[in-house]
Amino acid sequence: MLMADRLIAASIMALSLYFMWHAIELPIGWNGMTGGPGGGAFPFWLSVVMFLCAAGILIRSLRGKSNYSGNFFDPETLASVVSVAIALIVTIGLIPWVGAYVALPLFMVWYLKIFGKHGWTLTAILSTATPVFLFFFFEVTLKILLPKGMTEPFFLPLYARFF
Repeated sequence: MLMADRLIAASIMALSLYFMWHAIELPIGWNGMTGGPGGGAFPFWLSVVMFLCAAGILIRSLRGKSNYSGNFFDPETLASVVSVAIALIVTIGLIPWVGAYVALPLFMVWYLKIFGKHGWTLTAILSTATPVFLFFFFEVTLKILLPKGMTEPFFLPLYARFF
């Protein structure tokens, strides 16, 4: 079990270094011309965080602080991982057709209500607040357009207001 921890953590650290290496081909600091971060900023800094988290896991396993017992995946855990992976693949597949602002809330409703068995209040709040936050963060603040698919015409009034 500890060997699996170490192998996965080392693999994630290597992948993070690879991502950082490619991200620095673009500017990673603040871009004065566009008034926002450079094109490589988010990939670089997210890769740094991913590297640090994987390093923490590796250090913890090397110190013997992990308290794992049993198999890496029991059948129930494996079924959960597979169902979430399939849901994510379906979500990614839906994005070109219905757009990120429909596909992501659909995934969140499935994940929170059906998979996680949370209440409707939490599900409704998070499934509504997340696309609103993503719109203002990416499209209004960073001027990065997310795919909208067939829902593009519904965003034209918002574009007229914010751009």
